[in-house]
Order: sequence, then C-alpha cells, then structure tokens
Amino acid sequence: MESDLVLRRQLRALVGGQEAHMNLDSAVADFPMERINDRAPNIPYSFWHLLEHIRIAQWDILEFARDASHVSPPWPDGYWPSRDAAADAGAWNNSIAAIRSDMTALEDLAMNPSVDLYTPIPHGDGQTVLREIILAADHNAYHVGEFAILRQVTGLWPANREG
Repeated sequence: MESDLVLRRQLRALVGGQEAHMNLDSAVADFPMERINDRAPNIPYSFWHLLEHIRIAQWDILEFARDASHVSPPWPDGYWPSRDAAADAGAWNNSIAAIRSDMTALEDLAMNPSVDLYTPIPHGDGQTVLREIILAADHNAYHVGEFAILRQVTGLWPANREG
C-alpha cells in the first residue's frame, strides 16, 4: 500500500533528523575534545552526559519496541550517567557511534514492511511501534537542539557555522 510506504519513509526521515530539526552529526561536528566534560552555567550535566542520555533513552525505546524481554533502566537515574562520571575521546566517540547505530535500527524498523506500526506492542500498555519511533525521534530532536544551544551559550559553536 502506497500510503504505508509514504508514512514509513517519513518516519525514517524524522528519525534521521532530516526534517525540521538539527541532526546529531551537525550538532556534534567539530566539538573540541578537551571540552566534552564541561557544563554550561546552571546545568548539572556535561556535554557528554547529554549525549549519553540521548543514547540510553533511544536504546531503551528501541529495545522496548522490538524485545519483549527488555527491562528498562530505573527512572530517572538509569537514563543518565552519574553526575561525577567523565568521558574521554573514546567514550565520546562510542556514545555517538551507539546513537547512530540505534538510529539506523529505528529507521530499519520503520521501513520493515513486516512490522505492524499500529497494533499495540504485546508487552506494553497500549504503545505501538509507530508511537515508539515518534517518541525516539521527538526525544532526540529535543536534546540535540539543547546540545546545540548549550554549545552556543558556552561559546563552543564555531563562528563560521550556521544554525
């Protein structure tokens, strides 16, 4: 059915950040490694903490949508690294790689014609795969935008970049 394919393509674009919001790669481009553990004024988490929060939440949403045995982390502490946790370049890059990987998995889930987007997930409370894909995209858009704004207010947005 053509309308189903149209919806699936739009979901894939939404997850990938190709719609009305900045994508992850644009937000993290050229980020200075020596500043990944910095915190903006009055913000209790670092840039890396924010990336890890995006990663953990997206992973949880994806696994809930596709795995009946998945157990979500405890809310809210399980969705953030500990406040004193710090990252090195390897942890930073691993966070970004995991976000990208799970984003691709969400896009694949959206495009899989054997996945029913509308039927409630059997192990859920009425959630559908459609709802979970939109939830992940919405959550990512919110926090990727936050990441970009925090870069700007801390002076870490390159002067020659738009957005």
